[in-house]
Amino acid sequence: MEQATFAAGCFWGVEAAFRQIPGVHETSVGYTGGNTDNPTYPEVCNGTTGHAEAVQITFDPAQVSYTQLLEIFWQCHDPTQRNRQGPDVGTQYRSAIFFHSPQQEAAANASKIQQEESERYDKPIATEIEAATTYYRAEEYHQQYLEKRGQSYCH
Repeated sequence: MEQATFAAGCFWGVEAAFRQIPGVHETSVGYTGGNTDNPTYPEVCNGTTGHAEAVQITFDPAQVSYTQLLEIFWQCHDPTQRNRQGPDVGTQYRSAIFFHSPQQEAAANASKIQQEESERYDKPIATEIEAATTYYRAEEYHQQYLEKRGQSYCH
């Protein structure tokens, strides 16, 4: 099993997108990329911790490749919006790929270049690519939030 961590706006919808993929064995929503230990949702929302709302994925690379997960990442949000997704605004909603290995870093960078060259977007891609740091699992009521409410997407 391997791990992947992505930030693409509100973590509820991003988690829902990845949970349906064969080979994804577990997902959780949480906070990463910040400077405060054990942040809470209200702290992350006030923008002072530096964390992004993120989804951490445990996957079987024999069933789904990291490159395939990257494709889903690009499809489930607008990577040209800096520090926002739709009506959600703030650094916690930034677009970011948090790599766990040199191979993931290389794949993420190649994937970003491919997206930029695809001319799919009218604006430059704002997605950050950075090394995974401590990931803090969000409060339990955020886990599988949409699924618990019979919904499949946020907005």
